[in-house]
Parts: sequence; structure tokens; C-alpha cells
Amino acid sequence: MSVQKQSVSFTDTAYTFARELVEAGEYPNMSAAVSGELAKAKAERDREQSLLEAELERRMALPLDQWEPVGKATDVTAGARARLAAVAQKT
Repeated sequence: MSVQKQSVSFTDTAYTFARELVEAGEYPNMSAAVSGELAKAKAERDREQSLLEAELERRMALPLDQWEPVGKATDVTAGARARLAAVAQKT
């Protein structure tokens, strides 16, 4: 595994949390604490993505008569369209 050196800044809260992890013996140093917690966060995101994909596949496998109607496509995107229009007016 290669190592990339990078200078980073942390909020006081994040720095304190990483330092507490090291002081508690969960990691040998700050670099390991940051890398370890990033790895945990990535694993959690990957798990959530897998769960979402599995649920979408499960729903798509349902017979068409079991699908729930969502209305017109314009109704589904109305909120997003209104938000984009509001942002466009501000610029």
C-alpha cells in the first residue's frame, strides 16, 4: 500500500476526536487515526450504496401490477425545478 503525504487542517472538534482516539490506544498516531476513520467512513458509504442498489433491484424485479404509481414525471421533479429556478434568479 502506498502512502501519500498531505498537509491538512482540522476543526478543533475533529482534531480533538482524532487525538482522543490515539490517546485511547485505538490508533498508534494521528495519521493512522485519520486514515482509519476515513476507511470506516468509506466502508459505511459502500455498505449504504450496496443496500440502496439491492433495494432498487428488488423493487425493479416486482411485477408491474405491484408497482406504486408516482404520478406524472413533472410532479416528481417539480421541487427540483423550482429550486433551480430560484437559484437562477439569484444570479
